[in-house]
Amino acid sequence: MKLKTLLTGAALALGLATAGFAEDKTKVGFVYVGPVGDGGWTFTHDQGRKAVEAEFGDKVETVFVENVAEGPDAERVLTQMALDGADLIFTTSFGFGEATINVAKKFPNVKFEHATGYQRADNVSTYSARFYEGRAVQGHIAGSMTESNIIGYIASYPIPEVIRGINSAYIHAKKANPDVEFRIVWVYTWFDPAKEADAAKALIEQGADVILQHTDSTAPHAAAQEAGGVVTFGQASDMSQYAPFPRVSALLDVWAPYYIERTRAVMEGTWESVDTWNGIAEGMVGIGEITDAVPAEVKAEALALKEALRTGEYHAFTGPINKQDGSVWLAEGETANDGDLAGMQFYVEGIVGDIPN
Repeated sequence: MKLKTLLTGAALALGLATAGFAEDKTKVGFVYVGPVGDGGWTFTHDQGRKAVEAEFGDKVETVFVENVAEGPDAERVLTQMALDGADLIFTTSFGFGEATINVAKKFPNVKFEHATGYQRADNVSTYSARFYEGRAVQGHIAGSMTESNIIGYIASYPIPEVIRGINSAYIHAKKANPDVEFRIVWVYTWFDPAKEADAAKALIEQGADVILQHTDSTAPHAAAQEAGGVVTFGQASDMSQYAPFPRVSALLDVWAPYYIERTRAVMEGTWESVDTWNGIAEGMVGIGEITDAVPAEVKAEALALKEALRTGEYHAFTGPINKQDGSVWLAEGETANDGDLAGMQFYVEGIVGDIPN
């Protein structure tokens, strides 16, 4: 594990030490759960970090640590980052929550931002994206394109964020194709190409001809490409190296504007603890290019759904929707509130299987 400090070209040319050269800089740290080269989640956060550098130039210094395990190791990394003079630290995975809160108590003058988290403090903000909106668009395409009526879903951890995505994708796949079935494999990792590939292969063996994923590598795409005839979707980033097929579209995480805005707030002294949950409307969730492998009619429907979500004309969780046990969750025309979505721990009616503990 390596703490990578990025110096300006001028500092390198003059041979100056970082501490001496960066006295007036705002130092911004990023803690990543995976490698910056994962092609998915961590890659997109690191693109946001680079955007901060591009926006503010020599007024900022950014540092990052990749491949940080969720747990005690995260607390150690955060503590060192704060001791090294970070003014603002972004912790970019759900499992960093406790470490973020614990270290923030020890460094009240440092600002912390926890991605996909829920615990806040005077110097801790939380931020996330409404990924479930993108899952709705993916679900529509998936339900429309499957020929076997079996859609495979590679899930990471059974947290509300992941469960919301499964439910949203299923609801919209089912609207497009009433005969659709979901097969879900939990891999208990965000990034493990071998496990993700094995999960994809197992789902394909079960008859899935569409694979959705809430994991970060491109391994499921490679498995689908090898199998032939299996549709996939980019996760977090475009993963366009597998377009136009098997990857027919993608759910895009767009962090750069948020990272720039929050860094600017620290620089200007206007930073406050807030909770941010943005979606397609704000540009934090994007839909990657829908390729010509998708029938023109389905593509038009998917883009119309995206637009309805963007304008607020439509909510991805609009009743009637029952829970898996058949009990009513949302009545006809009723939409889910953010509290229910934030704590979602149930499948909707029609999904087979249990949510693991």
